[in-house]
Parts: sequence; C-alpha cells; structure tokens
Amino acid sequence: MTAPSGARLFARYAYAPNKLGYCGPPESGTLAAAGVGSEADVRAAARRFSGAWHYLEVLAELTGTPDPLDRALVEAYWLGGGVGERVGAREFGAALLARIAPRAGHYWAHLTPELLAEAAPDHGFHVFGVYPWSRLLTGSVPEHPLHVLDSCRIRWGRVLSRDGDEIVVASRRLEWDGSALGLAEPSEEKVAVAVDGLSFLPDVAAGDQVALHWQWLCDRLSQEQAAVLEASTVHRIETTNRRLAREN
Repeated sequence: MTAPSGARLFARYAYAPNKLGYCGPPESGTLAAAGVGSEADVRAAARRFSGAWHYLEVLAELTGTPDPLDRALVEAYWLGGGVGERVGAREFGAALLARIAPRAGHYWAHLTPELLAEAAPDHGFHVFGVYPWSRLLTGSVPEHPLHVLDSCRIRWGRVLSRDGDEIVVASRRLEWDGSALGLAEPSEEKVAVAVDGLSFLPDVAAGDQVALHWQWLCDRLSQEQAAVLEASTVHRIETTNRRLAREN
C-alpha cells in the first residue's frame, strides 16, 4: 500500500480533534475526505490550524523545506524525532516565539522565553508545554487535565485482536502520582476501526502497531516510528516533570 502524502498524513492525525471542535476550522469533512479526494482543500484547511500550521511553517523554514506539508515534516511534527532533530530546541522555540509574538494571546500564553529550553518542533511540546493542562495537574482535581493530556498526545499501541469494526489495543496510558507524570504499564482498551463509516486504517489487524489520537485510529506505525514516538514522549514527560518541580 502506498504511503499517504504529507497532506493526507496531516489529515489522519488532525481529524479527531478537529471533528471534536478542539482545533482547526469547522471542516472535518474536508479532512475525512483526505484519503480519497483532492489535497487542495486539505491544504487550505491545514493553514487554518492555529497551532500545527505554525510549527510546520517554522520547521520548513529552518530545514530549508519548500513545502510545510512535506511528509517528513508532518511525520516529525506528529511523532517527534526525524527531521525535527536537525533543529536545536532553542533555535526552534525562538523562531516560533518570534512568529507568534504579534498574535500572542490566551492560546499561546505559556509560550514565553522561559519555556524555550524544552521547546521542540512537535505536537508533544504543544500539548505538554504550550497548552495549560500540565500546569493544572497540581490542582485539587487532576483527573481532567490528565485525561486531556493523555487523549491529546499521540499514543502508540499494539493491536491484540479484531472483532468486526472493533479492535483491542494494548497501550501505555499517562499517569500522575501527585508530583510527576509517567507512563503506566500496558493496559487493554477497545477502539473503533470506523466511526460513522469513516476509517483511515480499515485493514488494521492483530499484531499491527498503531497510532491513536483522541481514541481515533490514525495510522499504522513501523517499529522505528513507534520507537521514535516513545522516545519523544518519554523526553517530553521528563522535561515537563522538571518544569513542574521548579514551579511547585
């Protein structure tokens, strides 16, 4: 099977939070059609994502890549690692901050010079660093921010079985012990292969390594991709824990 283009890969990972109304324009149908339709509308929709698009444009500029939706850039944004490793954390963070400064507001309130030490050109940095949720873990009700962090990050998992349009996946969920984040031992969960008739991975089968975003089945991962995602996630948890320890 031919690997999806960068635009279509973007749509796979961006679809779930867009459909839920958390980010991007109200055009989830455009992203849903990415697997079969023209890419032009998907590209137009991607430009309207207030978070991801800025990361992709800055990463493109710093790596000399003409197309922000180049597949290598899109994969690096969602999974971490890859071409993003060519760019230093502070270099990327400073470039992102300079780009965002003219339009900085509540959405970008936590992107400050103090955060640049943990910056990275990937979704994990945005979820744990730029979004406010990690800072709410130390409140009296940490369950909700923990749920949002765990759902919004890209997770990897192994498909254990399939029954019709439902699979059982083993994955490591995010946990909070009252002072630090960590990854729990693998646990099983049921995941729909298709929702409202839409699936980006209709042929998923037992043994596949997959990526999940807001409980949505995004893509099949190679062992190398899963390892990159795990490493970038562990690094993100460690940097977040160090910040929380300083702040509290």
